Amino acid sequence: MDSGTHLVMGIALGGLALADPVVAGSSMTTAAVITATIIGSQAPDVDTVLKLRNNAVYIRHHRGITHSIPAVILWPLLITGVLSLLFQDANVLHLWLWTFLAVFLHVFVDIFNAYGTQALRPLSKKWVALGVINTFDPIIFGLHVIALMLWAFGANPVWTISILYCILIIYYIIRYTLQQAVKHAVKNTIPDAEKIILSPTMRFFQWRIAANSRTNHYVGRAYGRSITIYDKFPIEPLPDTPLFQAALEDSNLAAFLSFSPLYRWEIRELENNFHEVRLIDLRYRSDNRYPFVAVALLNNNYEVVQSYTGWIFSEDKLRKKLIVD
Repeated sequence: MDSGTHLVMGIALGGLALADPVVAGSSMTTAAVITATIIGSQAPDVDTVLKLRNNAVYIRHHRGITHSIPAVILWPLLITGVLSLLFQDANVLHLWLWTFLAVFLHVFVDIFNAYGTQALRPLSKKWVALGVINTFDPIIFGLHVIALMLWAFGANPVWTISILYCILIIYYIIRYTLQQAVKHAVKNTIPDAEKIILSPTMRFFQWRIAANSRTNHYVGRAYGRSITIYDKFPIEPLPDTPLFQAALEDSNLAAFLSFSPLYRWEIRELENNFHEVRLIDLRYRSDNRYPFVAVALLNNNYEVVQSYTGWIFSEDKLRKKLIVD
């Protein structure tokens, strides 16, 4: 989920913590726990700072080790250790328990996005992405804001947040059921589809579709069970050529391949004897474009002179990022 949603989730969890008699019975423990649930709900996303380095590092590591099994254990210990020094009369055990729940909830809800997490590390580096909830879901965020406003105006936080969570559980079940119905509709539209990836959008009934058969990539949209296929591309194996192999050794293209499960490739001959190798993620079609790409420019000696991976919404912007003297 986005940072704003994780924030309101952390505050709401702090309200639910007041159901714990130990937390509710001590003002110091209450303050410590609410602080901890807010920090714990944000902590796994500390790897966002990797974007300051470059996109390749960010793509490879965001929602990776910081969302792993060891991290879910270590974050609460670290946060509890620091906060127990600031709130010395707080109950350390209950502080740790609610901090652990905040961190676990962060990783758990991220699994339901299309981006997913490597939550099973170190057991597996596989990305776990259920693709049920958009990264920012206005309904989830809005329900949290309403619940927090009711709490601010005097409603019982325990009952308010408990009702909120019951509604959210029902909402997640509805979203999962809808996703399965859309997958079934895609299968009816593309009978030979072997891999179907659905990406939710902020519109409740609308989904992005990317699918593979043995011979073709398919890209489209779903509105409810109504399926529209926009593009169909033949599946072509990656070329086993010196040019392409040199490009794949570049860190930007390697990061793209570690993240993208469904993509196509292009090779272009440019001016000044440069070659362009482009990898195109098929999951994010928008306004007739595929904005998530990895691009490498190579000279005639098959040396990468410029490369980039990330979101590009116009060729002009891409050319500005790949200026070669």
